[in-house]
Amino acid sequence: MAKYRLVLLRHGEGAWTKENRFCSWVDQKLSSDGIKEAQNCGKHLKALGFEFDLVFTSVLSRSIQTAWLILEEMGQEWVPIQSSWRLNERHYGALIGLNRAEMALNHGEEQVKIWRRSYDVTPPPISESHPYYEEIYNDRRYKCSDVSQDNLPKAESLKDVLDRLLPYWNEKIVPELKSGKMILISAHGNSSRALLKHLEGISDEDIINVTLPTGVPILLELDENLRPLGPHQFLGDQEAIQAAIKKVEDQGKVKSAEK
Repeated sequence: MAKYRLVLLRHGEGAWTKENRFCSWVDQKLSSDGIKEAQNCGKHLKALGFEFDLVFTSVLSRSIQTAWLILEEMGQEWVPIQSSWRLNERHYGALIGLNRAEMALNHGEEQVKIWRRSYDVTPPPISESHPYYEEIYNDRRYKCSDVSQDNLPKAESLKDVLDRLLPYWNEKIVPELKSGKMILISAHGNSSRALLKHLEGISDEDIINVTLPTGVPILLELDENLRPLGPHQFLGDQEAIQAAIKKVEDQGKVKSAEK
């Protein structure tokens, strides 16, 4: 029997996800498909009988919007939500805004996969001349974070994401989990991958092959020491989930017409 149960997910499809661009810390709302994904996620969790006591999100709108839509579908709009930049998507630095398929054409699919999925490779940092620098670093949401704006990242590897996420996990989420609360974390592809790596002990080499589709809830069943009792479970139609994973993996490949 699991001592603790936790549901984790990558937010629904965002506007830039649809355009196959590195979104990262640029704030985007969900696409129309992303809204449907979040609503379907909520319907599925309700059908499975989940009742949440607390929700954690990043400070990015697509993460928060996904949580709202899920709770609305479940009739649990009253459940408290806590948001932190420490659950934000990975900071892709100078790659922000660029098209993944075009990057694969220019730099090779393997290099793009390393930038997207590897554990300790950091992309080039964002500079003040970057078209989205001011939009990110002048955003009011970061003026009330637990670090100064000067100390916010300018680019991150997955290792960096885990390093900034772990204090929040240990200090804020774990005590709530251990108090018996059923928790939903509505996060991002890389903050979710980082947490899975930590909880499941996934190696630095194997994490490159872990891909999370948008809007699909992941159930983690943990023992009293927060060790998983088995591998994480994608909840939903398994065939559709595998197709969604392939769609995400293909984002970093050269389009057929360009090969």
